[in-house]
Amino acid sequence: MKMGSEQTKLPSVGGQAVIEGVMMRAPDAVAVAVRRPDGRIVYRLRPFRSLTARSKFWGLALLRGGVVLVESLLLGLEALTFSSRVAMGEDGQAESGKQTLGNRLLTVLTFVVAMAIGLGLFFYLPLLVAHLTGVRSGLLFNLIDGVVRLGLLVGYLLAISQWKEIRRVFEYHGAEHMSIHAYEQGGELSVEEASRHGQAHARCGTSFLLVVAMVSVLVFVMLPRPRSPLDPLVVVRLLLVPVIAGLSYELLRLGARWPRNPLLRPLVAVGMWLQGLTTRVPDQGQLEVALVALKSALGEDVSALATAYPDGGDEPVRPAF
Repeated sequence: MKMGSEQTKLPSVGGQAVIEGVMMRAPDAVAVAVRRPDGRIVYRLRPFRSLTARSKFWGLALLRGGVVLVESLLLGLEALTFSSRVAMGEDGQAESGKQTLGNRLLTVLTFVVAMAIGLGLFFYLPLLVAHLTGVRSGLLFNLIDGVVRLGLLVGYLLAISQWKEIRRVFEYHGAEHMSIHAYEQGGELSVEEASRHGQAHARCGTSFLLVVAMVSVLVFVMLPRPRSPLDPLVVVRLLLVPVIAGLSYELLRLGARWPRNPLLRPLVAVGMWLQGLTTRVPDQGQLEVALVALKSALGEDVSALATAYPDGGDEPVRPAF
């Protein structure tokens, strides 16, 4: 997940690896390209314009980070659903590519459940562990809470990286980054050009998660120690999560814009290191899929490289939500 290009004047692009494919997001469109079991590449293009671009209010600093995060999660969930259907060869059974009310409700429900699990694992569990230590000092309590949160994040990424299926997704994650690097450097959008670039990217969602965890330590350390896991102060911490996300987003943008800044360089370096857990070197076929998604999102004709979804259908595409 990239969150806006600060390095060039080219239109901003970002992406996400999905099952046997890649989602790419440009200022006015979202494209998903997936490799079918028969080897063909299927892509779906939909118009999409961020709320931060449509509203000056939601485009303000500290607010836009939370908006981009929610949009990225919703688009990512929808893309994952689509890619799983295509990767299993089930896309031909669909009547059309349109979004039904049931599909939209399922996407929102999945989003809510995922957010609840994420908050429980990475927000509430560290608090509970800190309480179990019996520490009375507010400063030490908050430091333990932050260290546990960082440990859970790294441990989670280490654990899922052992799954064969997840490693395959991480290869597409590398292909996504390499393709975006080629685009941002003004190079040809080809497999040969993309293969010259690295798998890490300063604006990756993995780096964003790490920055969120680190910023949360700095923010929460200024708060009093909750007297119990059910203390109202826990709710205050929860309400500060959007603020932390906004601060983290702005830091990520600054780090991508000035990666050599001595104050930002450590943050960028740690984020790039963590991406070593979530990216792998892709093969040429995976780079082809990523480039189809990128070109399609940018408005280029990819009909010679892939098949539009739905196959042979004439249903107009609609925004994701």
